[in-house]
Order: sequence, then structure tokens, then C-alpha cells
Amino acid sequence: MARSQRVTLRDVADRLGLSANTVSRALAGKDQVSEATRDMIRAEAKRLGYVPNSHARSLVSGRTMVVGLVITNPSNPFYAALISAVERQCRAAGYSVLLLVTEDSEDNEERAVQQLLRTSVDGVLGVATECRSDVWDGLSGAGIPVVQLSRDIPGRGMDFVGIDVESAIHEAVVRVARTGVRRIWLLEEDLRVSTVAARTAGFRRALDDLGIAHAHSLVLKVPTRRTSGATLPWRPDDAYALAANLITPGNHPDLVVTANDYFALGVYQAIRECGLAVPDDVRVLGYGDHPFAGYLQPALSTIRLPAEEVGTAAVDLLLRRIADPDRPRTSTRLHAGLVERQSTG
Repeated sequence: MARSQRVTLRDVADRLGLSANTVSRALAGKDQVSEATRDMIRAEAKRLGYVPNSHARSLVSGRTMVVGLVITNPSNPFYAALISAVERQCRAAGYSVLLLVTEDSEDNEERAVQQLLRTSVDGVLGVATECRSDVWDGLSGAGIPVVQLSRDIPGRGMDFVGIDVESAIHEAVVRVARTGVRRIWLLEEDLRVSTVAARTAGFRRALDDLGIAHAHSLVLKVPTRRTSGATLPWRPDDAYALAANLITPGNHPDLVVTANDYFALGVYQAIRECGLAVPDDVRVLGYGDHPFAGYLQPALSTIRLPAEEVGTAAVDLLLRRIADPDRPRTSTRLHAGLVERQSTG
């Protein structure tokens, strides 16, 4: 057999003196083949370098065994962990993952959807830019099930798995601001997406529960660089520039809540430069529990996001949707808990 030729089921069968049907059943793990015969066939297939023909298999099963995963920015620690969980869960189920990155660009998102349509994936897990939610309708119209991740697009009839962001922010702010806090700032991203809206809503609800007038607190928008290329979605210096212009010894909040831990890095620097200290003068609460959070001085209190749980739940839901396209829409929001460290006193 020439090395340039693809090894087939028939080649494996001929070497062992078995039928191609027996070899096929053995490699598929069917019960009709004894364990001893199955082991012998698998060993010979491996020795010959046999690789299943996925195209032929998809013609029989009607499935490509490929799942699309659309992410805004894989350098975001949350999405990096989510990607690993999705790939691991899909691999266990016999699926491959096609990863596409949008950088929160509307054009990139549309190109990603078109690529998924051309690839004929069995299903899609996607984080929407929320610029044009109708772009995802093309997948649904083609009969490709979609599970939205992290950002929910109401009214589109798609399954959703994410985090209860509003409750997470509300609970954390109330907890760390119970005593000695009358003025709170939220440093938020300047994106018009559901997660930003949820954080803002949770923050304002916390102010109400604490009896703090909204006029005494601020929601400040930090410029984001998500659409400028495949870099970190946030930069500490963006938050630093904003905070350094506002925080002075005579004019500062009691607590700063940041939309991510990178913003907290910039806030730390701005607080120190004006002669104040964390947490004695200003408490700081982050979001995301990124790997460096516990190593800052003082260690950063932050909200830990269940990225792996989101990825695992999303794959499970998508596989159920693939098996049963008519099942009712499901929306799942997982809990994110506060990790209290020294930055909040």
C-alpha cells in the first residue's frame, strides 16, 4: 500500500481477514463485536494509521460533529477558561470545535456567521456583539441551533447560558459597603451590551438598598479597546487616566467598583499617586477574579465568575437542543460569588 493513499476500512479488514462491516462496528464501539475482536481491530487500525472519514460519516449520520464557538476576545481570562471548558466537553461527546473571534466588531460577527453557515456546523455557541442581533437569525433559519453565551439577546428564541451579573454586583456592593461608605463610583465599560447594563442595574439597586442617594455616586464609562485588534479587551491605563483626573485628597469616593480587575489596577495607581491608601481611604472592588487579583498589594476583593461552569452547561444544553430541536427555550444564569480580600477592608 503506497504511503500517499488514505487507509480505508477495507484496508484494515483485509489485513485481519474480517468484513468491513465488522471493522466499522468495532471502531464505532458497537456491542455486536466482542471486546477481544474490538481491541484487535483498534490496534491494527492504529498501526496502519487509519483515520475515520468524517465526510462519509456525516453523510450517514446527517451531522458534521462540529460545533461553532464565537467569542469576542479569547485573551479575556473569562473567555479563555470558557473556551477550554467548551473544547473539553465537546471532545468528550465526539465533537470538534471551530473557534471564531469577533473583537466586538459587527463586520467580524457577520463574517463569522457566514463561515459557520458554509461549514454546516451542527450547532453554535456564541457571544453576540449586540450591535445587530438579527445576524444570528441566519443560523436559526438554516436549522442550526444556537446557544447564546454571556450576553442575552431577548426576543430571538435562542437558548442562553450566562451569569446573574445584576445579582452578583448587587450582593457584593451591599456586602462591602455596609459600614462607612456613603459615596461609591462604578467604573464601567463604554459598550452597549447586556452585561454592562446588568452591572449598572445591580449597582444602582445596591445604592437604593444601602440608602445612598444616586446623586452622591457616579457611573463612569471607561473607553474600551475591544475593537482595535486581538489584544486585551481592557487596559489599566484607561481606568487610571479617568480616575487620576477625578480623585483628589479632598474629593474621592469611599468605594470604587470596577467592571473588571484590569480597571482596578489603574484605580490603585491613581489612588496612591494622590497620597491616599487602599482600603483606608478608598475601598476597591473588582470583577472577574483574574489570576493577579490575589497578588496585588493589598489583595483585591473581586467577584469570581464561573467560566468553566458556563462552558460546560452551554455544551450540555446545545447537545440537548441538537438531539431535540423542538424542546422549549432555556435560559440559565449561574451564580457568581464575592471573594473578599484586603482591598475592601
